[in-house]
Formats: sequence, structure tokens, C-alpha cells
Amino acid sequence: MPTFRVPGADLDVELSDEGGHPVVQLHGLTSSRHRDRLMDLDLGRGLSGTRLLRYDARGHGRSTGRPVPEDYRWPALADDLLRLLDHWFPGERVHGVGPSMGTGTLLHAAVRDPARFAGLTLLVPATAWQTRAAKAEIYRKNARLIEEQGLAAFLAADLAAPRPPATAGTPETVPDVTEQLLPSLFRGAALSDLPEPEAISGIEVPVTVLAWIDDPGHPVSTAEALVELLPDATLEVAESPADLARWPGILCADVARHG
Repeated sequence: MPTFRVPGADLDVELSDEGGHPVVQLHGLTSSRHRDRLMDLDLGRGLSGTRLLRYDARGHGRSTGRPVPEDYRWPALADDLLRLLDHWFPGERVHGVGPSMGTGTLLHAAVRDPARFAGLTLLVPATAWQTRAAKAEIYRKNARLIEEQGLAAFLAADLAAPRPPATAGTPETVPDVTEQLLPSLFRGAALSDLPEPEAISGIEVPVTVLAWIDDPGHPVSTAEALVELLPDATLEVAESPADLARWPGILCADVARHG
């Protein structure tokens, strides 16, 4: 796979070029292209006739990174995304899709360069604004736990946590991040939040927000707040694996409509 150099990292990038509309697919915190595939969050697998750009965010998967928390703030990841789009799809309007951290990255990029996007499909947006502070403290505690007791102690607690019902039947997975970098990623996430509500209300492209129930780290309340703020947005909430299985088709329809 080709790599793309950004300040402080080399990003592992994959382009599936079937012509057609450009699409960029992101992933969530501690995940990667490979891990999202295992978690049934690789919505791009259902696309055809597009130019689909997938990549591992800095510090994740096959991409490199530094143990610098500020490198993993969502605005910094948005810088990486816009550099990638300038390189692979210069001057084109792109459809963006991604879960959680990927949603945060896309929203920061869309606020900064709204003309860059034709539409967005946002998956399981994370805690934001009023709900962010408590989650940020959990991230900081996770970072200290890994540094003081090692990755195994964190995994024991993480794998014991209940999973959203929509993900029933998907395999248990572990972070696709090195133990050396994981504390910095968590601290970068603790420093991150979605753009201010007023800025989000200025994103005028069509948006679909896909959420699932019973996940405190990705509450439906954030998805509902985004749909209220965005001028042209719809919401779908998954309660079962059958609902989750519909998501690739929703992305296909979004790309066809927005492209």
C-alpha cells in the first residue's frame, strides 16, 4: 500500500479506483481499516463505481505516529484528511464517511473547508459538548492505566464492558495501535471535541447520521443534536444486527444521491 507523508507521520493509504465519484472513508479511535472491517463498520465494502480512498489515521493500523497527544486531536486529524484530499482528489467535492473519531475528523474538516465535501455519512458520533468532559476523564484514566499496569490490564477492563446490541455477533477486537502510542491517542481524544454548534450549523451539504443504542461512548443524544443543528440531515438508529447490516446500502444511496 502507498504511504503519504504528513507532519510527524506516514499514513498508510488504499485507493480502490473504479472511476466515478470520489469517496473517503475514515475509522474510529484505536481502530483501522482492518479492525473496522471486523466490526462491520467498513461501509465502503458495498460501494462500486467510485474512487474510494481508505486510510489508517496517524498512530493507527499501519500508519506511523509520535507519542505526542496533540497530534491526535480531531482538528489535527482534519489537517491530515484535507492534505490527503488535496493530493488524491484535487479540486473535487468528496463524499466523506466514518465512525466516531472519523465523524469528528470529518466535521472539523467540513467546517474548515465546506466546499470540499458533496455530502457526509456520519456513524456513531461520540460524546460531545456537555457529555464530553466525563468521557475525556475516562480517556485520561485509560492512558494512566496502560502506563502503570500495561496493555493487558486495559484490555481486561475494555473487553468486559457491555457491547451495543447492534454489534451482537461481531468478533471481539483489540486496539490496532501499539502499546507505546495508545496513551497518547487517548490523551489526544481527551483534548478533542466536535466543532462549536454554531459552526456545525453552517455545514450545508446533505448529511446522514447513523447511530446505535445502548453505547454510553456514542450516545444517541449526540446524533440527535447533530441532526437538529445541520441544515440538511437525517437520522437512522440501529437497535439490532439487522439494522446495522443496512448501513452499507445507506452509504451507497447517499453517494449516488450526493454525487
